[in-house]
Amino acid sequence: MIRIFQPFTLPENSHVILDENAFNHLVRVLRVKIGETIILFDGSNQITPATITGITKKNVSVKTATTTVENRESPLHIHLGQVMSRGEKMEFTIQKSVELGVNSITPLLSERCGVKLADDRIDKKIQQWQKIAISACEQCGRNVIPTIHPAVRLDEWCKNLPDGLKLTLHPKAQYGVNGLPLPTRPIYLLIGPEGGLSDSEISMTHDYQFTDILLGPRILRTETAALTALTALQVRFGDLG
Repeated sequence: MIRIFQPFTLPENSHVILDENAFNHLVRVLRVKIGETIILFDGSNQITPATITGITKKNVSVKTATTTVENRESPLHIHLGQVMSRGEKMEFTIQKSVELGVNSITPLLSERCGVKLADDRIDKKIQQWQKIAISACEQCGRNVIPTIHPAVRLDEWCKNLPDGLKLTLHPKAQYGVNGLPLPTRPIYLLIGPEGGLSDSEISMTHDYQFTDILLGPRILRTETAALTALTALQVRFGDLG
């Protein structure tokens, strides 16, 4: 079943014209026909079946049915702080993190961050990454859209985090995910850049009560580390496995 996100409250049993993004995807990419049924969701953890009733050169209209709650959210609340990586690696991390149930992502700037962008280009990247998060939800069945926050410096992110279980991956940590207590608060997961966090940055995270954890004997690439850590947390405490 085709799933489409709409950034507005969906009225039940009503005729609705979908937005431009939905039109482009449904008509120009999927080439849907009048009479086909799709699933709409607005980020409120609900779904609304709809039947396509009209297609023009500029829009597509549907008739909605009854809205129902369909909860596919993990019991864990995970905020991923990911130091930005180059090219498609960051897009891959965001897409797969959403599929693995992350609730929000903050792109970070660190000493060894390989991404150097002007503020206006970073803002465009944030918008692009939010669209990737929406597409991932459409694909994987989630009905709540994770937030891609504005990019900030690593120290600012650590300093301003609320209370929670704060974790940093470190190859010399003494224990892994299985050694963690059952989290009763949000989890803040920090993933460093391709060159790793500097010694001073690791020391700084300790000042803000981050706990070092180990994923195994091998050194993982930044995009692999994020997904492996999220999977381990979901298997240990969440809804995977």
